[in-house]
Amino acid sequence: MKKTAILVTTICAATLIAVSCSSDNNENTTSTDITTVGASLAVDAANEMDVNTGLFVTSTPAAAKTAETPVGLCATITVTTPNGTQYPRVFLVDFGTGCTDNNIIRKGKLKITLSGPIINTGSKMTIERIDYSMSGIKLEGTIEYTNITTVATVPQWTRKVINGKLTDNQGKVYNNSGIYTTKQTAGVETPFVLTDNVYEIPEGTHTVTAADGTTLTLTVKETLIKRYSCLFISKGQLQIKGGILNGVVDYGNDTCDSFYIYTHENGTSFNLSF
Repeated sequence: MKKTAILVTTICAATLIAVSCSSDNNENTTSTDITTVGASLAVDAANEMDVNTGLFVTSTPAAAKTAETPVGLCATITVTTPNGTQYPRVFLVDFGTGCTDNNIIRKGKLKITLSGPIINTGSKMTIERIDYSMSGIKLEGTIEYTNITTVATVPQWTRKVINGKLTDNQGKVYNNSGIYTTKQTAGVETPFVLTDNVYEIPEGTHTVTAADGTTLTLTVKETLIKRYSCLFISKGQLQIKGGILNGVVDYGNDTCDSFYIYTHENGTSFNLSF
């Protein structure tokens, strides 16, 4: 289909998501609903970025190779042990009034509480957002990242979002919650080196509800691939249902880029880019 670029300003203004759609067969898919799809993917991307940040700041610096450390995290990090014991350990990641990581301006704080080494079964990393935003998009809520490993060679975690809330630059609000299962498929042999880690998300569902009551349910259709060294999911599919939408988001062929395609059940395709 011939593509015609359309700006969905609700999300595009924040630089986290841009949308274009085909000029054919648009009658059953409105820009309002596609904006909610964009918001849903922005929520997912922000959650992944914050989990990456949590893993980075809670890893053991002495055990990581300097050359493989991600390019500087623009934040002040303070560590406390409130009980006077090794764990729980609290990391306060303060981005201040704004600094730039990977072309994304982050402001505010992330409070990251580690109950024990995240590579140990049963350990939990809790990420709380405090007056926090990414490129003007305000993010609220808590992420719980819990180790549920039963086979040592295949580490697994659940990523649960509680009371999630995204407010875009236009003041539109999207509430969200859900849970994904994540397993590590590469980098297991180097637990304190993060950049060789590859994760698969074989199952999970989350919901995003707009202020007008429109609710989208996003369910893993084809296993998602996420590399620690890449900001974005690079492969896999999400099934999206809700309102007049029923379609699939395809993340591509495992290339680390910010481009995705949403295909509606009637064949209309929308290009999305973070």
